[in-house]
Amino acid sequence: MLTCEKLLLQQDDFALRADLALAKGRMTALIGPSGAGKSTLLAAIAGFFPPAKGRIMWNGRDLTDLPPGDRPSSILFQDNNLFPHLSVAQNVGLALRPRLRLSAQDAARVNAALVDVGLAGLGGRKPGALSGGQQSRAALARVLLADKPVVLLDEPFSALGPGLKMEMLDLVRGKLAGPDRLVIMVTHDPADARHVADDVVLVADGRAAAPVETSALFANPPAVLIDYLGQGPA
Repeated sequence: MLTCEKLLLQQDDFALRADLALAKGRMTALIGPSGAGKSTLLAAIAGFFPPAKGRIMWNGRDLTDLPPGDRPSSILFQDNNLFPHLSVAQNVGLALRPRLRLSAQDAARVNAALVDVGLAGLGGRKPGALSGGQQSRAALARVLLADKPVVLLDEPFSALGPGLKMEMLDLVRGKLAGPDRLVIMVTHDPADARHVADDVVLVADGRAAAPVETSALFANPPAVLIDYLGQGPA
């Protein structure tokens, strides 16, 4: 269970409050208007944005003051965060050894992860030689290999076409979702949430609401969600 206890995220005239709990074994979407604080909340969970008040807990453990590397989370950013001077296999191997001193066993695990995401035989290439979809798969392989119980997705597939984006979301759900893992994804697109998310957290008007089951939320959306979507209930 990931818990945000009376959390306040604040910078200049921006403020976001969150008092909610997200259960393991679920895939949760953060949805809401641009600038509402979705990525900021994700950054706070990852350890990149210090809260002004409140706590972030994981299974009863206080994460609030821990640096990112000591948290039980992996994050996948919009730009995939691949290092252009490293090979794909080296980029993935960073999940195991930040100094890239990979043993034969480590290298085998890297290759297995690449096979798992459909990049068999491409480990020797540089990221610039891959398509956008392949780069997303490489970044996903690194997250898969890190094997953290909390996976954070900050719109990593937003630059992909609709079909390829849905394919990547299916891959995330198939490879990362599980009873002991929580996946949280930021999205602007309600279709993403409908496609793979079990729950949705609506972030709007300075507040991250408690999670609601995806089908229930879209069947009876609150006024702020209707305004954001620009349409009546689906």
